[in-house]
Amino acid sequence: MPTHTFTLNGERVTVDVEDDVRLLWVIRDMLGVTGPKYGCGINVCKACTCHINGKAFNPCSVPVGAISDSDEITTIEGLADGDELHPMQKAWIDRDVPQCGYCQPGQIMAAVAKVRQCRREGRDVDDEAVEEIRNICRCGTYQRIREAIKAGADDM
Repeated sequence: MPTHTFTLNGERVTVDVEDDVRLLWVIRDMLGVTGPKYGCGINVCKACTCHINGKAFNPCSVPVGAISDSDEITTIEGLADGDELHPMQKAWIDRDVPQCGYCQPGQIMAAVAKVRQCRREGRDVDDEAVEEIRNICRCGTYQRIREAIKAGADDM
């Protein structure tokens, strides 16, 4: 069986698994990191959004064989700095965003990646930028999500 090594939330990990197994299953089932949620499995709902090398991606649609040993994967568990929550996580709490909470890890990860992208491109985190985030919220808390993204961006 092939061996795959990469960095997950700052730690080097190695798994023995076939190349075609989706990375989401490796992260959740083999490595026990359950923040990224399974929603659709086809890169539509984006409940599993994580970062690969600092950019948002959806591990439900990526086979582990596509991940290189130099890749750095970050899930919601790796976003905080020790016991100190990331500013976007704090904004989510302050704005009382989650209802069911299922999509929230992916929402937060997408928001952080979008803020970083906007900053790299010299853009504001305005309504247009927020609209580029395509994560689905089953509970429809989009207005609070929008407010939290802008507040979190201010503190990042």
